[in-house]
Amino acid sequence: MTNAIEAGGLGKRYRRRWALSDCTLTVPAGQVVGLVGPNGAGKTTLLHLAVGLATPTSGTISVLGARPAGSKRLARIGFVAQDAPVYAGLSVAGHLRMGRSLNPGWDDALARRRVEQTGVDPRQRASSLSGGQRAQLALTLAIAKTPDLLVLDEPVASLDPLARREFLEAVAEIAALRGITVILSTHLVADLERICGYLILLAASRVRMAGPVAGLLAAHARLQMPPALPTPPTLDDLVIAAMREAPAASEAGAEGTR
Repeated sequence: MTNAIEAGGLGKRYRRRWALSDCTLTVPAGQVVGLVGPNGAGKTTLLHLAVGLATPTSGTISVLGARPAGSKRLARIGFVAQDAPVYAGLSVAGHLRMGRSLNPGWDDALARRRVEQTGVDPRQRASSLSGGQRAQLALTLAIAKTPDLLVLDEPVASLDPLARREFLEAVAEIAALRGITVILSTHLVADLERICGYLILLAASRVRMAGPVAGLLAAHARLQMPPALPTPPTLDDLVIAAMREAPAASEAGAEGTR
């Protein structure tokens, strides 16, 4: 399998508004993929379509070679939503027991090792954990099911810099050791430069840019950087330039209602 996700003409409409329009893209397998774009661009909608939490209004999407539906397919996908959902009244150990009972591919040794590495007492209730600890617990639950695809929707948005760094280091380590595909949606573009090899930019509900990070940066440097400037553009520079060139979200919404 060369692609973890393939979408063709994919669209999702909520009443009169298109949250995602004519989305055609491929997500290469075995990569850490950064998904970026302004608020309302359609990032969460795309991820919800990929993990089976939403169904397309138009077009097609294939995840790990098939439609993202059914328990067997979802068992191969790990998902951490933006608010890193955990059960407040349940202990850390209780979360691991729940994960073990619900997931046939559960790696209990991995789950326990990750909890130990984060220094959390397994007897603690989730309600007593810090934001970073809850995010790490949610990540542990997602990866201990041994997925082929790990989808992370703004998982570090509310974390402090240290907790964010620790979370991203854990993601990079997991991707390297297990060779899984990771899709990381974030507004913090600078974080992506350390771990992502592939970038997808959504703006105004459409894909505006996609490709290997190194190639995108090289092409941007050739077009944007005056020869007199020795400093190459950053990924942040690339994303900001692409977002400025994209049409306004309001214009895209008007197109979608016609």
